[in-house]
Amino acid sequence: MAKRTVAHSPFKAALRAVRFSPTPPPVPPPPPEPEFRQLFADVVPLAVEPRVQHSPPRPSPHPRPRPFHASIPAAHADMAHAFDYFDAETVPQHFLRAGIQHQVLRKLRAGHWPVVAEIDLHGASRHQAEERLLTFLFLAQQRGQAVRVIHGLGMGSAAGAPVLKPLVRQWLSQHPEVLAFCEDAGGGAVLVLLRRRRQGD
Repeated sequence: MAKRTVAHSPFKAALRAVRFSPTPPPVPPPPPEPEFRQLFADVVPLAVEPRVQHSPPRPSPHPRPRPFHASIPAAHADMAHAFDYFDAETVPQHFLRAGIQHQVLRKLRAGHWPVVAEIDLHGASRHQAEERLLTFLFLAQQRGQAVRVIHGLGMGSAAGAPVLKPLVRQWLSQHPEVLAFCEDAGGGAVLVLLRRRRQGD
């Protein structure tokens, strides 16, 4: 009769190794932790410095009004700084930007370019007129080249002299998109020729 061969079982070998492994020595307990006061016995407390009382700034009792340019695109908002100075004695009755031919003024007076829009600044304060004029010029340039700006003669001003008339003409002469302007309506308005708006601007 043939001898029966018993297959070796790795599970039994591993179990036998665990069963007959020597018992590990007991782990000694950890040393007792020192007390809190012993840990920080060498700490020296810092000297208490006096606290500084902070006083918030007081608002000005008479704030100065500032012009509002929220309706003006960012690309044109930087033009406002050029409108802070004017001299009524040097404000021209007409204006022609350097490099523009003199016949442009004649054509502008004759209505060569149709007026596509106009704005009336009667009754506006200095800051209101500045904001409205900047916004108007930007929007009107998308429709055409010639516009009319009505500033009035200034006969009813409290100072007895026109205020908006020299201001508006000084502003227009400083605006980079204005090529020329001339008097209209007996001096109470100006016809303004704007730079032709290119596609993609």
